[in-house]
Amino acid sequence: MRYVFVYGTLRAGEVNDIGQAAARSALAMPKLVGEASVRGRLFDFGNYPGFVPDDDGVHVKGDVYEIDERLVAVLDQIEQVYPGDAGLFMQHEVTVDIDGAAFDCLYYPVQRHAVQGLPEIGSGDWVAYRRARK
Repeated sequence: MRYVFVYGTLRAGEVNDIGQAAARSALAMPKLVGEASVRGRLFDFGNYPGFVPDDDGVHVKGDVYEIDERLVAVLDQIEQVYPGDAGLFMQHEVTVDIDGAAFDCLYYPVQRHAVQGLPEIGSGDWVAYRRARK
């Protein structure tokens, strides 16, 4: 088992809902551990957000799930992360705190140069931002 921090379209109810992604691949349902935040900057790419880690940024809101290790390959495919290919998203590790417990999580930030000129989501919450846009 592994932990993943999701901040955008992989969150529950979003277009790439992590639970639905697991179900489509006949994998165990991810278990929600809790809400967490990571310091950074969130940008609007239109249909999805991009996260850039930044210790001086806002608290970007997301959810932590315990997942089957085999789901990582599915998430990599959704985020178009392939070995040896420097795409938009990257697979990284981050440690988050939930109720005083530390969790080492996989997450998918974007390349820093890719956000130039894009609107920043000051609230750090993609779901609330997307809903307010409608």
